[in-house]
Amino acid sequence: QVQLVESGGGLAQPGGSLILSCAAAGLNLDDFAIGWFRQAPGKDREGVGCIGNTYDSTYFTYLRDSVKGRFTISRDNAKNTVNLQMNSLKPEDTAIYYCATAECFSDYVLPLETWGQGTQVTVSS
Repeated sequence: QVQLVESGGGLAQPGGSLILSCAAAGLNLDDFAIGWFRQAPGKDREGVGCIGNTYDSTYFTYLRDSVKGRFTISRDNAKNTVNLQMNSLKPEDTAIYYCATAECFSDYVLPLETWGQGTQVTVSS
């Protein structure tokens, strides 16, 4: 069974940085658009951003407005991972972060059927 696995979560101070990675066994991530999603306590899940697949030669990316300029999404094909670099973290970024196969559009991301288990990100002083 194909599964995605997130890593890299933890505690960061406001203004700090974390890098989340999404890895897969039995799945070449480069063949799929991959999305990042997050869910904070008591809130609905929201799309953070996404990156296109290898068939999109520019590796098109989308990021929600609240993280633009602070977060970036990239691929490391040698490691078969998709990374979410998070800089200038804010307390409101606190959430469980998930990666998933996705449909990636210019202004939103839709999850598909394959998800990771999530990784906790806490931003607090």
